[in-house]
Amino acid sequence: MNDKAFTQEQQLYPPIKLLLERQGYEVKGEVGAADVVARRGEEPPVILEMKLRFSLSLFHQAVERLRITDLVYVAVSRPTGRNARRALKDNLALCRRLGLGLMTVRPDGYVEVHCDPGPHTPRKSRKRAQRLLREFDRLRGDPNAGGATRHGLVTGYRQDALRCAAHLAEHGPSRGAEVARATGVAAATRLMADNHYGWFRRESRGIYALTPVGSDGLVHWADSW
Repeated sequence: MNDKAFTQEQQLYPPIKLLLERQGYEVKGEVGAADVVARRGEEPPVILEMKLRFSLSLFHQAVERLRITDLVYVAVSRPTGRNARRALKDNLALCRRLGLGLMTVRPDGYVEVHCDPGPHTPRKSRKRAQRLLREFDRLRGDPNAGGATRHGLVTGYRQDALRCAAHLAEHGPSRGAEVARATGVAAATRLMADNHYGWFRRESRGIYALTPVGSDGLVHWADSW
């Protein structure tokens, strides 16, 4: 097989069939509603649903096949491009959560089995849960509409920066410790030193002032804090 990208789903079939036959399966394509069915003795059948790329319909089909057998795989052309690694990682996690197996096929015919079908319970991340709750508690009010894009979201960090900027706008250049006491932003000095938004300027050791960009930020985000 050459290295040109796949253009049809049926091109995925020969390397997948070869892989399964090497494992002792009898393999047939387009059996009933299934793209591929494999049998090995009296074992339960293995079903594969193929698409050139990940899609919601692919997962719909695969989940429907779970009504027939627990051994269901989705098979796609291995993702390429800038976001390929993320796409593979995210869809692998989805397959595991759904109890599906996942295969990818390269244009040179190499088939990689990323996971086999089976029950999977993801481990809860206490660290991530704590981070989420800290951000929830840090936000004042409800400044973001649920489902909004990440660009331009009001975060707890931005609200802290706005409070520091507002203090400097009113009182002029100030020591970080003074800003922290007045605003309740404990990390005010570090926040102004990091200057993530370009709102602050260090006047001298420990003393910070507001930049023109910071003044504009106070206007732009006036209703956000």
